[in-house]
Amino acid sequence: MGQIRVTKCDIEGLVVIEPKVFPDSRGYFMETYNQEDMRKAGLDMVFVQDNQSMSTKGVLRGLHRQLQYPQGKLVRVVKGAVFDVAVDLREGSKTYGQWYGVELSAENKKQIYIPEGFAHGFLVLSDEAEFIYKCTDFYHPGDEAGIIWNDPDIGVEWPISEGMEIILSEKDKKWPRLKAT
Repeated sequence: MGQIRVTKCDIEGLVVIEPKVFPDSRGYFMETYNQEDMRKAGLDMVFVQDNQSMSTKGVLRGLHRQLQYPQGKLVRVVKGAVFDVAVDLREGSKTYGQWYGVELSAENKKQIYIPEGFAHGFLVLSDEAEFIYKCTDFYHPGDEAGIIWNDPDIGVEWPISEGMEIILSEKDKKWPRLKAT
C-alpha cells in the first residue's frame, strides 16, 4: 500500500500517477495498478477493458473522444516514449477546451488518468512505442468522434522535432475543429 504518488493537474480530474519502483540487480518491480492505492488517492473508477497499441515515431493518434459511452482512461507506455494529451470537453467545465500534455515513457513509468468527457491523443517520440490503457467503459465503434489534432483554438504544443514527419490515419486527418462540433 502507498505505492503511488498522485499529482493533480491544472485541469480538474486529470492526475499524473507515478508508481513506486523497486530496482535491484535483476531489474525492477512495480505495481502498475492497485485498486486500494487508487481509492486512497481518491480515484475510485472501475475499469472494464484493457487496450494496447504499438506505433512508430511520428505517429499521432487522436484527438479521440466518445459521445454516448465516454471512457475514462488510465494510460502508460511500456516501450519507448510518447507525448500524451488530454483536452477538456466536459460541458460547463471552467477549463473547457483547455489541454494538458505529459511525456509518458518506459523510462519514467508515469501514468495519466483521463476522466470521461475528455478528448485524448498522443504523439510517438521514440522509434517505436507500446502504449497500454485501461478503460472505464467498453469501446463502441459507432460512438467515436474527434477533433483535429492541430486545432488552433485548442493550441496543443506538440513536441514535433525537426524533420519529424507526422503520420495520421485517414480518420484522424478529417476530424473537425472544436468550434465545429
